[in-house]
Formats: sequence, C-alpha cells, structure tokens
Amino acid sequence: MAALDTHKIPTTIVTGFLGSGKTTLIRHLLERAQGRRLALIINEFGDVGVDGEILRSCGVASCPEENIIELANGCICCTVADDFVPAIEALLGRGEKPDHIIIETSGLALPKPLVKAFDWPTIRSRLTVDGVIAVVDGAAVLAGTFADNPEMIAAQRAADPSLDHDNPLEEVFEDQLLCADMVVLNKSDLLTDDEKMQAREQIAAVLPRAVKIVVTSEGKVDPELLLGLEAAAEDEIDARKSHHDDEPEHDHDEFESFVLNVGPVSDQEQFIARLSAIAEQHDVLRMKGFFEVAGKPMRLLVQGVGRRFRQNFDRPWHKDESRQGRLVVIGETGLDRAAIAAAVG
Repeated sequence: MAALDTHKIPTTIVTGFLGSGKTTLIRHLLERAQGRRLALIINEFGDVGVDGEILRSCGVASCPEENIIELANGCICCTVADDFVPAIEALLGRGEKPDHIIIETSGLALPKPLVKAFDWPTIRSRLTVDGVIAVVDGAAVLAGTFADNPEMIAAQRAADPSLDHDNPLEEVFEDQLLCADMVVLNKSDLLTDDEKMQAREQIAAVLPRAVKIVVTSEGKVDPELLLGLEAAAEDEIDARKSHHDDEPEHDHDEFESFVLNVGPVSDQEQFIARLSAIAEQHDVLRMKGFFEVAGKPMRLLVQGVGRRFRQNFDRPWHKDESRQGRLVVIGETGLDRAAIAAAVG
C-alpha cells in the first residue's frame, strides 16, 4: 500500500452496477462523516438528478449543498476531460476545500479510465485515489444478471465471428471488480447464509488481488472501513486489468435512457406492481424517480432493478416545488418508449 501524501485530498470512487445501492451507501457515509467535510461528484445517468436529490435530502452539515456536483452529460469514464476535470477545478477553487471527495459513477461506468485521470499533472498534484469501492447487488449476481445470453452470442457470431461474444453487462461488472480496492456485497438481507457464501465465491473468482469483501444490507458500512484506504490507485493503474485495456476508446451505445412525466399516483401499491410488470415485459434494467401520491404530504422515492422495486417517502414536498412526477427508464438500446409510456400512464 502506498503512503498517503497528506498534501493531496483523498478521493473515493464508488462504482457498481445499476441499482447495486451506491447512493444508499453514500448517504450512510454522509450521515456518519465523523467531522470530515465531504464533497460529492455524482455521475447521474439520465436527465433527472434523482441520485443528487436523494443525497441533498440528507441535510447533513458534513456535506453542504454547494459541495454536491452533478455530471449529467454522459458516462464519467467517457467525459473525463469535458466534465470531470472542470468539476474538480471548480470544487477546489472554492474557499474551504473538502477533507475528502466521494465520486459516484454511473452504473455503466468503467472505473479505470477515471483512475487514469488522477495521473494527469493538473489532478495528480492535488488529489489521490484513496480507494475504489465496488458495490455489488448480491441477489442479482446469484440470479444470473451477468451471465452470457446464448441467443445474443449466437447472433453476434453469425454477424461477425471475430466479435467479442462476452455479455457487455458482464464485462462492465467484471471491470468494476478488477479495479476495486474493496467490494461491498450489498442487499445481503435478500440472501440466505449459503447464498451469501456463493455470491462471495463468485466475486472472489473475478478478483485478481487480495481485496476485502464486506457483506452488508442497505449500504450500512462503517465509514472507517471505506475511507482512509490510502490505496493511491493512480500509482498502480497498470496492475488493474480491464477488458478494455487494448481498446483506444469505448462507448455505451448499447444502452439508452429516457424520462417520462407521471401525474399523481392514486394507488401506490398498484403503481409499483405496474412498473414491475413493465420492467419484465420490456426487459428494462433500471427505473427510478420521485412521485406525488394523492393525499400524501411527502414525496415518494421509487427505485427498481429489473422487477425488484423499493419505495419510501423521503421528505415533505417544498412549498413552491413542482410536484410533477418524473420516471427515469434505463435499458439496452431498442426500448419501446411509446409502449412503456402508455403502460406507465
């Protein structure tokens, strides 16, 4: 482990597949910052800043609202120069610098290109990667979310035998693990003891190094475990292998997102059941958003991964705030937007 340069601000990169629980974990960190002054950079995937709103609603002094920066112009690993570096410059140009920076990547981001940015002269002299935390949805791993799709492989081979036939979602998942300094096996409340062991074994089989796996639910991990790893990952980037090491660049053209406006919800449980059915029928990867429930003074936060949805009233509506509900839908390219919009209602 490299010695930490105390003149540099430590930065933790939180990566993980869609719906793994990154935002919940970060919220837990904010609420237990133990005197640290934190700053957040959030790479929201989609046109509505749901993750940013979730974290702003914490209202904790450790991370004032002006220290929360959202990057919504695309995957952070593809827009490092255009978005990430200017955001860092703006953050460090303020009067009181943070003690620690936390970056939440989008679910589709590859962490290695972002770590490489910390070796740029303008960044290296001021920041260091304290650690890369990969958050994993244990139930999704065991459900085979990252397994190859035989039909898709056959179609790709027919079109071009030289084409890489690995499932792209599996590659994203593995690249996040390959770059990690710690893995958080989240949502363990959905697993039996035997299933937890199976999930750990699957994850450990991918990890190339001795990386600690922390088992938890609801992202509840002691900040002392996650912050202060002193990994200085930018100094050993070549040791963190990736499926994309030999590629000049990468993109995520196989994914798309769009936003639907949703009116007041009259029956909360029926609405969630409808979203679950839509996710199954249209093979939607992720849904998330805020909604007004008729007769309720608080805002309903909904987050779904496949057919699994979680919901809670996160805070009261502000006096002059628009109560227009907005739903972010994320999936592979080719989603039937019109059909999904009609089904949501």
